[in-house]
Parts: sequence; structure tokens; C-alpha cells
Amino acid sequence: QVQLVESGGGLVQPGGSLSVSCAASGFDLDYNAIAWFRQAPGKEREGVSCLSGPLSGDDGTAHYADSVKGRFTVSRDNAKNTMYLQMNSLKPEDTAVYFCAADLLLFRPCTLRNESYDIWGQGTQVTVSS
Repeated sequence: QVQLVESGGGLVQPGGSLSVSCAASGFDLDYNAIAWFRQAPGKEREGVSCLSGPLSGDDGTAHYADSVKGRFTVSRDNAKNTMYLQMNSLKPEDTAVYFCAADLLLFRPCTLRNESYDIWGQGTQVTVSS
């Protein structure tokens, strides 16, 4: 069964750090474009960060929404078939449900658009509050 399963998330104080993980099963993440999205209450789901597939022309480049640039880092561990989002200097406005996503077509550049991805995780809550 092809799926993404997230872990991590939770409650953190403003200025703190948190990491969320997303393990793939049923397929290998090595050559796929992957991404993280988030959805805050009453708002649309928005792209946070993505990582292009190798040999995609964008060659594994990471991209970030302006709101998280310099604070968040996306990565993948091929040996563990897992993707990560490291979040530093967290702000209350980062509070949302975070989703991982993958494009099942190989060697593609990533985007921060929902429609670019076929497989989605179930979501994990991140709350930034004192």
C-alpha cells in the first residue's frame, strides 16, 4: 500500500524548534519531488517547503514560502525512506496542521502547489503558544 505516515508535531513555545517526519511505504522517495504543506483553522492549505527530485533539472533544490524562509529546512533520508521538516524560531502564526506530500512521477521539479502531488500524509498538529 502506497502511503505517507507522519510523526512529530506538538506544542512548542514561540522561538522554539520542532521537527516533523514523514515515512513513506509502498514506494521509494529517492527520486520524487516532496513537499510540506500546512493548513491553519479557517484558511486554505498552503505550501511551506518542497524538495525537487534528483535529475529533475532542479536537481534536489529546496524551495520555501517567504513566510518560513531562513527558519524551516526540508530534507530527506533515502536510507530511511523518510522526509523531514525542521522548524526553528517558531511563531504563533506557524500554528497549523502540517501535511507531507509526494509526487509519484519520478525526476520532477517540486512546486508549492497542491495539485502537483498525488500522495498525502494524514497531517500532524503543530501549535506554537506560550
